[in-house]
Amino acid sequence: MGFQSAGFQNIPGLLGRLIRLDLTVFDDVRDDPAATGPAIAVVAVASFLAGLGTWLWAFVEDAPDKGEVFLKATILGSIFQAALWLLWVYIVAMILSRLLGAGADMNRLIRTMGLAFAPMAISLLILLSVLAIPFAAIAIGATFLLTNAAITSATDAPPDRVALANLIGFAAFAIILGILSNVAEWGVLGGLAPGIFFFNLSF
Repeated sequence: MGFQSAGFQNIPGLLGRLIRLDLTVFDDVRDDPAATGPAIAVVAVASFLAGLGTWLWAFVEDAPDKGEVFLKATILGSIFQAALWLLWVYIVAMILSRLLGAGADMNRLIRTMGLAFAPMAISLLILLSVLAIPFAAIAIGATFLLTNAAITSATDAPPDRVALANLIGFAAFAIILGILSNVAEWGVLGGLAPGIFFFNLSF
């Protein structure tokens, strides 16, 4: 393939391969130390875009306190989501290596699962409120499916154990974001989470 290194300049190429569902891209990045920074950057940008979609939704819907939405969803929410993604990766690594006896290197998982987090950027499109839930579901579903492929590439675990570890890691990610979205003292509009996770049950 002529692939040499997954530095920052190669992010568009890596994402292009992901869009084409060329899952061998995970094989290329898993053992490349230069891919660690770009993978984390993908998570940060995808999380920011999810939060940005929430803020733009506030403008489309003429919601009150747009500045508060920007702070909570775009700034703080994206930071929390990126941190919880790292928890997701850590849980996967611990379950596979400690509980299921599979080879699971944290650095490899960060590189592959970071790249696999790219579809979360689709959450930007929740600004179209009439299609907010479908776009959010597509973003989350695509991210989960790609992380399965990413983990499979980065470990020697069989598919059933990969799916189990990934489901538990994702559950922790989603549940904690859901809790953050319902932080009462931040009011009823939404909580400290980006994308569809921003909207709490009081809205």
